[in-house]
Amino acid sequence: MPKIRFAALQESFNRKPVTLNFSDERVSQFFGSHVFNEHTMRESLTPEAYSSVKEAMEKGSKITRDVADQVASAMKTWATKHGATHYTHWFQPLTGATAEKHDAFFEPTENGQAIERFDGSLLVQQEPDASSFPSGGIRNTFEARGYTAWDPTSPAFVMGTTLCIPTVFVAYTGEALDYKTPLLRALQSIDKAATDVCRYFDKNVNRVTATLGWEQEYFLIDKALFNARPDLVLTGRSLLGHAPAKGQQLEDHYFGSIPERVITFMRELEHECYRLGIPVKTRHNEVAPSQYELAPIFSEANIAVDHNSLIMDLMDKIARRHDFKVLFHEKPFAGVNGSGKHNNWSLSTNTGKNLLSPGKTPKNNLMFLTFFINTIKAVHDNADLLRAAIASASNDHRLGANEAPPAIISVFIGSQLTRVLNELEKVEGKLSPEFKSELKLNVVGKIPEILLDNTDRNRTSPFAFTGNKFEFRAVGSTANCAQAMTVLNTIMADQLKEFKAETDALIKGGLKKDDALFNVLRKYIKASKNILFEGDGYSDEWRDEAEKRGLSNIPKTPKALDAYVSEATVSLFERNGVMSKVEAEARHEILLEEYFKKIQIESRVLGDMAGNHVVPTAIAYQNTLIENVRGLKSVLDEPVFKKVAKEQLEMITEISDRISRILALREDMTEARKKANKIESARDRAIAYCEEVQPYFDKIRYESDKLELIIDDERWPLPKYREMLFSK
Repeated sequence: MPKIRFAALQESFNRKPVTLNFSDERVSQFFGSHVFNEHTMRESLTPEAYSSVKEAMEKGSKITRDVADQVASAMKTWATKHGATHYTHWFQPLTGATAEKHDAFFEPTENGQAIERFDGSLLVQQEPDASSFPSGGIRNTFEARGYTAWDPTSPAFVMGTTLCIPTVFVAYTGEALDYKTPLLRALQSIDKAATDVCRYFDKNVNRVTATLGWEQEYFLIDKALFNARPDLVLTGRSLLGHAPAKGQQLEDHYFGSIPERVITFMRELEHECYRLGIPVKTRHNEVAPSQYELAPIFSEANIAVDHNSLIMDLMDKIARRHDFKVLFHEKPFAGVNGSGKHNNWSLSTNTGKNLLSPGKTPKNNLMFLTFFINTIKAVHDNADLLRAAIASASNDHRLGANEAPPAIISVFIGSQLTRVLNELEKVEGKLSPEFKSELKLNVVGKIPEILLDNTDRNRTSPFAFTGNKFEFRAVGSTANCAQAMTVLNTIMADQLKEFKAETDALIKGGLKKDDALFNVLRKYIKASKNILFEGDGYSDEWRDEAEKRGLSNIPKTPKALDAYVSEATVSLFERNGVMSKVEAEARHEILLEEYFKKIQIESRVLGDMAGNHVVPTAIAYQNTLIENVRGLKSVLDEPVFKKVAKEQLEMITEISDRISRILALREDMTEARKKANKIESARDRAIAYCEEVQPYFDKIRYESDKLELIIDDERWPLPKYREMLFSK
C-alpha cells in the first residue's frame, strides 16, 4: 500500500479519544460566562450608561462618546479578568468566513513602562484594510479604506485570550462590505412593518423581532485521512472515489449511538458554546455515515447568525484538537446525503406572542393567519430571489438530491391549513353576522386544535410550515445564514407594508376592520395558490406541474443569481432601506466570482489527481499484469495460455482504454478552462465554467472510479470512501 495512505490509515486506527477535564458545574452555572451580556453591563455600568446602551440595542439610538468610554472601560476590565490580552473587531466580510485583526490592550508610556488602554474610540470604530476583501467593484485596490463599527445589539465575548467585538464592515463611502449590515437593515424594516400590522390586533405591541433557529449539519473525518486527500484539503469535497458497498442504505446511522471519539468532540464543543452563550440544545447522528447535526434554541436573528458564524469557527478549531476535520461542504461525498443548514424562522412580539403560532382565541388566530398568509404571498412573489439567496457552487450538488429540496421554490403548509385557506377564500365584501360568526368560530377559532395533528414534515419542500415557524430547508451548510435571513425578512417587511396599505384603503372606503382584513387575505390566498405544494418535490411530475404553474426551476447558480440584480429586486431592497443598487450589484458580482473560482479550483485539483495519482497507479498495476501475462505465456502452451490469460488481457485493455479517456478528458477540460478564463464578464465566465468545464468532472470521475475497482487495493494511493466514512 502507498506510504501516504498506509500511514494515514495506521494513524487513524490508533486514535484514542482526547481526555477532557471539565468540572462538574451545571451548565446554568457557567452559561454565558465569557459574554459581555446585559447582566454584566448592568453590574459594571452606571444606570444612565446602561439605559443608553439598551436604547441603542432596542431602538437604534446613538451612543455618546462618554457612554462609549464607560462601556469600553468596563469591557476591558471584564475581559482581562477572563484572560484577554488582545481585542478585535469581529466581522463577517463577503468571503463567507469571519475576520479579525488582533490588537494588544497595552500601550507604552514615556517612562519605558506600559499601560492597558481601551477607550470608546477603539470600541466604536476601527479601520481595517478593505482592499483585499471581496467588494464587487465598490472599492479599488488603491482605495483600501474601510471601517468596522460596533454592533451593540450583539454582545462582545472572550474567545481564548481575545476580546471579540461584533461589528459591521462598510466601505469609506458607506456601502456595506459584509453580511451583517444588510441583515440589520432588514431586521429594522421587518420590525416596523410587522409592528404596524400587529396593532390591528393588539395595541400593546411596540416591537417585533425576527427569530432564527438554525440546524447545522456536518461531516467529521479523521484528520490523517483528510490530509491524504488533496481534493478534500483544497475543495472540501471528494472529486474522486467509488461508493462503498455499504453506505447509508441500511439507515442505521441516523440517530444511532454516537462514537466515543465523536461524543468527546461534541462535549468540548458544547462546553465552549455554553461559555460563549450559544444555547446549543440538540446533537445526533445524521443520515449519512460520519455525518452529524447540532442545533440551538431559537434566538433573535442577528445574534443567531453571529452564533452560527462563531460556532463554525469553533467546530474547526476543536475538531483539530481531537484529530478530526470538519467538512461543511454541502456534498463532500457522492452517493450519500449532503449537508444543509435549515433556517427555522418566525416573528415574536415584545408581548411574548409568536406571530406564526396560533392562539386560543379567534382574535389571536386571525393575527396568526394574517402573518401566515402574508408569508406565503411574500415567498410567491419573490421565489426567484429566495432561490438566489441559497445559490452556490456547493449547494448545487445538494439541491434536488435525496435529502434536500429541489431548486423549485414551493411552500408546504399541510392538508389541515390548506382546508382553512380554502374556507377563507370564500370571503368577499361585507360579511353577514352569521357568516362572520361561522368564519371566526368554526374556521379561525379551531386552528389550535387542528395544528395539534399537523406535525408531519415534507422533507422535499424548500419552505415548509412546521407548526409555529417556517423552515427554510434549502439553505446550504456552508452558507452564512445572514444572506437567506436578509432576503426573507426584507420580502416579508415589504409584503406587510403592502398588506397594511391595502387594508387601510378598504377601511377608509367603509369596510369594518375584520371585513377589510378578510378580503385582503382572500385576495392573497388566490394570488399565491400556485406556490403551495404538498407532494413529492423530487418527482418528475412536480417538475412538469411547476412549469405549468409558472414556477421557476433554475438548477444552477450562475443564472439563479440573476434575481439579485433584477429591476424588481433592486427596487425591493432600496424602498426597504436594505441595500442600494450598487450594493446589490456588488454582491451579484462577488457571488459569480466565487462560483467560477470554486469550479476553477476543482477543475485544477481534479486534473492533478487524475494525472498524478490515478493514471500512474493504473500504469503501474497494468505493468504488473503485463509481467504476469508474459510469465504465463512463457510456461503455457498457446491454447492453454489463451484460456488462462483471457481475463488479464481484458483487464490490460480496459485499463489502457480508461487511461486514454482520462487523459483526453483532462486535456479537453483544460482547454475549456482556458477559454472560460478569457471571458471578461463575470456572469458569462461563470456560465462557461458551469456549462463547459464542470461537465467533465463526472466523466473523469466515472473512469477513475472504475479503475479504483480494478486496481489492487494495496496500490490505490487515496484513502477510500469506506475508510473515510467508517473510521472512527
